[in-house]
Amino acid sequence: MANPYNLTIPELKQKALEVRRDIITMLVPAKSGHTGGPLSFADVGTALFFHELTYDPRRPKWEGRDMWFWSFGHVTPVHYSLLAEAGYFPKCDLLKFRQFDGHLQGHPSSLDTPGVEVSSGSLGQGLSIAVGAALGSRLDNNPRRVYALMSDGEQQEGAIWEAAMSAGHYKLDNLCGIIDYNQIQIDGRVEDVMGIAPLADKYRAFRWHVIEVDGHNFDELLSAFAEARKIKGKPTVILAHTIMGKGVSFMYDKYEWHGKPPTKEQGEKALIELGTTFEEWYAHLASSTEPAYPQKPAGVLA
Repeated sequence: MANPYNLTIPELKQKALEVRRDIITMLVPAKSGHTGGPLSFADVGTALFFHELTYDPRRPKWEGRDMWFWSFGHVTPVHYSLLAEAGYFPKCDLLKFRQFDGHLQGHPSSLDTPGVEVSSGSLGQGLSIAVGAALGSRLDNNPRRVYALMSDGEQQEGAIWEAAMSAGHYKLDNLCGIIDYNQIQIDGRVEDVMGIAPLADKYRAFRWHVIEVDGHNFDELLSAFAEARKIKGKPTVILAHTIMGKGVSFMYDKYEWHGKPPTKEQGEKALIELGTTFEEWYAHLASSTEPAYPQKPAGVLA
């Protein structure tokens, strides 16, 4: 089994740029939603969806798929962009983000959107769900891998550590946690609100294999995924050090952009920095009315 796109690193960089353009363009008409976190996780998410995960966008519930659980559900702009770019639904749907006549809710709904395994919103729950899926997959002799995508701020939740303890106890080497470690949450710096350091040592104490990477470096990300696959007898967590608002200068490392969308003027300014204009990228999305299925299925698709 393999990723249906398997993009090269130059191709991943271009795809991540397009994902950032999608994020800004879908947030402007919505006039609500989160901006900073989606931009910080864009490179990690792109590496996952276009090089690491096994899936078939035409069969979202295919038994052979890897499973991913988006624990920090509020970063839907990057989640939805990745699903649309991967072919789960047409990219024009992104322009209906948070609209009554669209299917892309502010927090992900598994009833409305293909590719969403579970609805999420309340922080701290995704890892518990992923532990259950990893245990179930092992019982079913399913070779899939299970990924829990988390934020650093939600490491403050007690449920995270109950799940971490269970994963270590059951030696879930088919489970990989990934933490968007941008060090910012809605009220300020994570260490100022409720410190979580030393996070790597805490996961090691719960019998996890820990990898730390620059979450904007594709070489390091792909190496981390490959290393995680080789680890036996324990789960792996990847601490991806990222920067909130990455890619847009006036949002860069600013907690004020955690939970607000850009205005039309701010969106235009951001998109120019990303090499396009609002009108150009809006028109690109509006014209993409069919799912963009992978051209080279790499043996995954029937």
